[in-house]
Amino acid sequence: MPLDDLPLPFLRVVAVLFGLAWGSFATVAIARIPEGQSVVVPGSRCDACGAPIPAWKNVPVLAWILLRGRASCCGAPIPVRVPVVEALGGAMAYLAFTRATEGGVTPAHLALAALTFAAALTAVVLTFIDLDYLYLPDGGVLTLAAIGVLSLPLRAVPWQEAAIGAVAGYAVVYVPFIWLYERLRGFPGMGLGDAKLLAAIGLWFGWIGALFALVLAAVQGTIVALCTFVAAGRIAEPEAVVREREELRAMAAAGDEEAKEALRLDPLADEPEEGLRHARIAFGPFLCVAFLEWLFAEEWILAWLMPR
Repeated sequence: MPLDDLPLPFLRVVAVLFGLAWGSFATVAIARIPEGQSVVVPGSRCDACGAPIPAWKNVPVLAWILLRGRASCCGAPIPVRVPVVEALGGAMAYLAFTRATEGGVTPAHLALAALTFAAALTAVVLTFIDLDYLYLPDGGVLTLAAIGVLSLPLRAVPWQEAAIGAVAGYAVVYVPFIWLYERLRGFPGMGLGDAKLLAAIGLWFGWIGALFALVLAAVQGTIVALCTFVAAGRIAEPEAVVREREELRAMAAAGDEEAKEALRLDPLADEPEEGLRHARIAFGPFLCVAFLEWLFAEEWILAWLMPR
């Protein structure tokens, strides 16, 4: 049966189920990649006690609701982030399929939908890793860039435009916020991962998209930071960052030379000073959100910015 003969609502349901399944995988990637663990082996296990999770207790979103947010094996709480990421997977798949198949349901359209979804889910994974660890893994950023290259023919984007966007995206972060900032203040104002991520975004959308992502990420990040500081009185470091610093210090105190070198090179080795000005805020999540906004709402954004 040709794809065009299948009911569109049925295909959308299939896309959502596909996205939910991969969203569940994304929760595993978020938890394991920063720890240097395989995302494939072992299978799904309880983070608290390590007990294997059977498939019927691992149904995306529904399992969390039925289990009332607690592991059936040991009663440990399951983070709300798990169903949130799973639901985002379903939503991203729906949006990717709907957007890519506006001109029809053909193998080329489905390929574009799959690549768009893969990029969106990669952005979600990068968002939560950066929120937890204040770093962007090179593998995730390179994956986003590679998907952008593969999708260029399907999106009818000239490779020259993509190349210019990648260079512009990297330079607009590296030159003023890393190279120049470090020479003026003795430490970089942004991480190199942010420059690489904006280069990947520029590869997707060209230099205009890269600049848009940077500006929108800065605006949204500032709003969130101010609201958080007003509500809580401070912006705390992620628990994982604090824990890793304490572990490195303990190892260094025991005479571990590698730990001493790691502390010397790590920009997060010392606690931040008090005040909003010195708060350490992950910028990657806001770049990823801007990427998703441009990915799924480019026409609306351009129509709003440049009305006829």
